Amino acid sequence: MAAPARMVVGRVIRPHGVRGELAVEVLSDAPERFAPGAEVAAGDPDGDQPLRPLQVTAARLHQGRMLLRFAGIEDRDAAEPLRGSLLTIPAEAARELGPDEFWRHQLVGLAVVDSDGKDRGVVSDVLPGTAHDLLEVRRPDGVAVLVPTVAALIEVQLDQGRVVVQAIPGLLDPDGSG
Repeated sequence: MAAPARMVVGRVIRPHGVRGELAVEVLSDAPERFAPGAEVAAGDPDGDQPLRPLQVTAARLHQGRMLLRFAGIEDRDAAEPLRGSLLTIPAEAARELGPDEFWRHQLVGLAVVDSDGKDRGVVSDVLPGTAHDLLEVRRPDGVAVLVPTVAALIEVQLDQGRVVVQAIPGLLDPDGSG
């Protein structure tokens, strides 16, 4: 999977109140990127419509969500068209990753092998989980299984184009064989 030009960092849920504030689901592990003065774009980065540039003027936490105000969005009527919009940043503005961190686009498409080198499938998606993200592995028989991204279970080898998964019974096969 090719590196995207833009990275999704949030999703507008709905307007909040009457003064143009928006409730936003933060889809980034760096919520500080929404500090006043930050610039994002609203819209579908893969869509046909142009993205709408926005500048954060205020940010605060409220009931587990971020409430944001943007320059030029002064009331509920101006905020309503942003409902459901993705908020993105240029890929080059994304934070540096640690040695054991990976972007979704780096993992999707990698071969999956077990610790004995046996082909077990391909990473078809990366899903956010409560405790850990989950690799969706499409096995050679077409069945999808979920594997937690826990260091004790997987080793990502980007340079070899693969993920090595420990052959724990029941993890990759429903019959419990491994």
